[in-house]
Amino acid sequence: MMKIELKNDNLPIRELELDAPGSIRDLLKPEQDLPAPIISYKLDNQFYVNEDYLLTQSCRLELLTYNQPEGFRIYQDTAIFILAKALYSLFGTGHRLVIEHSIGDGVYCELFEMDTFTEEDCANLLAEMQRIVANKLPIEKLEMKFSEAEEIFSTMSRSDTLKNLRYYYFRKINLYRCGKFYDYYIRPLADNTGCVSQFDLVYKNPGFILRFPSDKTFTVTQPFQLPKKLFALHQEHDKWLDILKVHNMIDINALIDDYEISQFILVEEALHEKKIAEIATSITGHPDVRLVLIAGPSSSGKTTFAKRLSVQLQACKITPITISLDDYFLSRDKTPRKPNGDFDFENIHALDLELLNKQMNLLLKGEPVELPKYNFGRGVSQPSHNTIKLNKDNVIVMEGIHGLNDQLTASIPARHKAKIYISALNQLNIDNHNRIPTTDCRLIRRMVRDYRYRGYSADETLSRWCDVRAGEDQNIFPYQENADYMFNSSLTYELGVLKKYAWRMLQQISPKSFSYTEAQRLLTLLGFIKDIPDAQVPYNSIIREFTTGSIFRY
Repeated sequence: MMKIELKNDNLPIRELELDAPGSIRDLLKPEQDLPAPIISYKLDNQFYVNEDYLLTQSCRLELLTYNQPEGFRIYQDTAIFILAKALYSLFGTGHRLVIEHSIGDGVYCELFEMDTFTEEDCANLLAEMQRIVANKLPIEKLEMKFSEAEEIFSTMSRSDTLKNLRYYYFRKINLYRCGKFYDYYIRPLADNTGCVSQFDLVYKNPGFILRFPSDKTFTVTQPFQLPKKLFALHQEHDKWLDILKVHNMIDINALIDDYEISQFILVEEALHEKKIAEIATSITGHPDVRLVLIAGPSSSGKTTFAKRLSVQLQACKITPITISLDDYFLSRDKTPRKPNGDFDFENIHALDLELLNKQMNLLLKGEPVELPKYNFGRGVSQPSHNTIKLNKDNVIVMEGIHGLNDQLTASIPARHKAKIYISALNQLNIDNHNRIPTTDCRLIRRMVRDYRYRGYSADETLSRWCDVRAGEDQNIFPYQENADYMFNSSLTYELGVLKKYAWRMLQQISPKSFSYTEAQRLLTLLGFIKDIPDAQVPYNSIIREFTTGSIFRY
């Protein structure tokens, strides 16, 4: 008798029994209360299998659905695979598909080495993807030698993939095949094209956006709302990468091999400093601006950005006064709670908005104000005995997650405010079809910082990440287009610096931990990246906020 423990985030854990070895399909056939759609199956928290997998002993079987982070990643990568197959069906090998970056509820893609790609071509591509999905074609995972993979990808003109795989020529390589189409992915795919039933394509010259369904409703919201400011920031960063001639991780590795990484780092850091200086100059060019509000998601580097901006403001003969939003927390007995009863410190109403607005207005009138001080140990607001006054050559710099939400400073006229959105918008890929999600870069930053400065293990950081992301979706991302300025804190070389810290931490996560497969996924990602010594990193770099040795105090 075999006992199979079924697990899904949306259902209680259940235990089924098998009298003899059988497939997952046989096991689940009599079950009526199953989550749908199931994207993949995870065995004993370690292996991804399909419904034909033969169960021969007691185990834990996790049913992965689109509305779980792990299942949604599989869904997205499978949709990209179907997109690539559809392009192959329509255009053969006479094109180069590049998955550029996330935008809105999808990813922006471009086609190169084609004369034109029109709106009509985009409609035909969507129809071909829908045909592939409707036919429910099997997606096979194949293991082969490097020489076999090399022959396949040479025929398909995939030099981007070959460059990476040559680093692993001594290993077996996993490819995915659907009919005559082959592709390489570092993350697992679904085993059938029919699993990806909800998606859309939106033409955006010179490329298009592959849209994914909401993780709550499993529908693609219509019409598509392009975040124009954020898209422009992505495009600006893409131009930087063109100038630096770096798009894939292999390009960074080549710079390391050729001892050219130091110059590259200096140029990229100079681009950061130039952008910060431009923002400071623009702010000082608007004399009415007296309040600078900085917001961004977790581990975007807001604190270091605020300090570097303050330096540039001083260079423009403006003396910044930094105020911490954390000191405006309400006493704990007035703090809102989440549905589960926990304190909701990320709720904007956890702040004393009335006091904040009153004091900001007094400061704008030139009157002195004693700032509050929040005692986190006791959970109460108390006097700080720190009185400030705003003179003509001062601006207030305030950094916090609600900076772009108009409710925060509702009584302050817009002309007195400059809002800045900062995020680490990574556009570096493993290869043209394997992007490195922006959230992964921020997660690795946070994991390293949490360990070094907050005493959290990688396991603890990973287990909290979903809640952090949910807070960002509610409190930060809806307001990003309110920004007057946007700054991309991503540094193309940063994963090479963070790798040495994150690698050791991730390897310590036990196979029994629910974070184990996530740790293995990140280790796979980091395995494509070569180490960069900390000594190469300037002491005012945003990356120093997460590692060590920053010139700034935190």
